[in-house]
Amino acid sequence: MADPQPTILIVDDTPENLSVLGELLQRDYRVRAANSGRRAIQIAHGQPTPDLILLDVMMPEMDGLAVLEELRASPATQNIPVIFVTAMDGTQDEEYGLDHGAVDYITKPIRPAIVLARVRTQLELKRARDILSDQNSYLEAEVARRMEENLLIQKISIHALARLAETRDPETGNHLLRTQEYVRTLATLLRHHPRFAHYLDQRTIDALAQSAPLHDIGKVGIPDHVLLKPGKLTPDEWAIMKTHAELGSRAIAKAEADAERKVEFLAIAKEIAHHHHEKWDGSGYPDGLAGDAIPISARLMALADVFDALICKRVYKPAFSPEEARRIIVEGQGQHFDPDLVTAFVENFSTFVNIADQYSD
Repeated sequence: MADPQPTILIVDDTPENLSVLGELLQRDYRVRAANSGRRAIQIAHGQPTPDLILLDVMMPEMDGLAVLEELRASPATQNIPVIFVTAMDGTQDEEYGLDHGAVDYITKPIRPAIVLARVRTQLELKRARDILSDQNSYLEAEVARRMEENLLIQKISIHALARLAETRDPETGNHLLRTQEYVRTLATLLRHHPRFAHYLDQRTIDALAQSAPLHDIGKVGIPDHVLLKPGKLTPDEWAIMKTHAELGSRAIAKAEADAERKVEFLAIAKEIAHHHHEKWDGSGYPDGLAGDAIPISARLMALADVFDALICKRVYKPAFSPEEARRIIVEGQGQHFDPDLVTAFVENFSTFVNIADQYSD
């Protein structure tokens, strides 16, 4: 199907001028006419949207300059090319119009060949701009689609790796989903806190949540007789179990090294895997870090991980009630956990209970 004829709006308060321009243009174009500035605005906002406007400058009530200003102020009409039609002595009007978005001007009395040439040129330019705009819109949409697809693949891959670790420890159930949401919630609550605002922007919060499921990926490297032992571990077995933190961070570090460029969530995942068993007072493992030396990501994961472990049944312990878990975490404030994280957790305790219920096993 051939493209429809371009629509040209001619605006002039003098009927004779409208008639002359109309007769000249209607052989090749769909022509609409307005005898006032206000009517021109109405037509420009209607359908079909004009492809080009020939606009007289000198009109009563609302002159061409005012019409141009209003057209440019509206998203629906701001991209319609406007050619000013001016008197021979309208130099200032021409300069003003060109400065404020008119694409060209035609002087009166009009010369048919000039009018047709100027109109044809501006319509060709508009067609080229429209094609370029459509191509840019398509490319932007395609880039957005591919980014979304890559993020989905990345998310699925992360959960697949995390589930691999989970298969070695089947009692964890929805632990990954719960701890992921605990971390996201804690980070969001603290994003404007003076101690954390420099780190917890939305991009980092998203990366934290994305990384959280990999916190125990190192358990893949723990022997079954240790990982699946139903009773209390011996000191030697516990020493083996604790190596899962370094095993996990080492595996993620290798993935980082294989990447062609820096991947933000892998850097955070490595921190979390390596340090989420560190304690605020320095008594944790594997490096015995204390206080602010522990990465914020790992501090968030530590509280999330412990809360979920407390409220879930394990072969070596019964499930505690959320209230009992809260009491234990409060007792660990300033010892096991960053004090400000505990405060945020306690003040929003019901939110964490709701997450636990939403993703219950």
